[in-house]
Amino acid sequence: MISSLAGVVQHVGLNSAVIEVGGFGMLVQATPQTLSGLHVGQQATLYTTMVVREESMTLFAFADTGAREVFETLQSVSGIGPRIALAVLAVLTPEEVRVAIAQGDAKTLTKVPGIGTKGAQRMVLELAGKLAPTGETADAQVAAADESSWKAPVLDALTGLGWNEKDATRAMDAFETDNSELVATGTMPQILRALLADLGRRPQRAGR
Repeated sequence: MISSLAGVVQHVGLNSAVIEVGGFGMLVQATPQTLSGLHVGQQATLYTTMVVREESMTLFAFADTGAREVFETLQSVSGIGPRIALAVLAVLTPEEVRVAIAQGDAKTLTKVPGIGTKGAQRMVLELAGKLAPTGETADAQVAAADESSWKAPVLDALTGLGWNEKDATRAMDAFETDNSELVATGTMPQILRALLADLGRRPQRAGR
């Protein structure tokens, strides 16, 4: 079992990254939040879990052990596989998942694409007592994003994905103008996800 990776970042994509470890390029699947902290050519440490299927072995990576724990626990729910579990953590922070489960808040869980009302209710029922809030309030999870808390990490994420700084800054400024409410009230991961989705709808990406 590979529980962690430490090496040089070779590539960062929209849903995955490649980390060079001992001369091997290890492909990992990750959320936008995790990927935003990776930069090509720099060292990185990720906490991983491997999902083995008859036809494949897939490595999923996380910035901390708390996110990995939530990912693994989510898969104990019937009908929830690794892809949906990763989607949950792309939409909600680990603490938001814990709080939703503890409060029986199925509505919050339905924000995740692929999870309907019945699926969310099943998650609340089956995970009761397994995921409790930790009480941690990391700034990236709970603070409203203002210019100082979101622009720098989002710019790093875009340049890590291959954008040059000028085009990335222009894209962020345009996004901020068109999405002022989200920028004023959202967290950095929420803004990053929305910005990447907006850029993905454009016919051609800048900086490539």
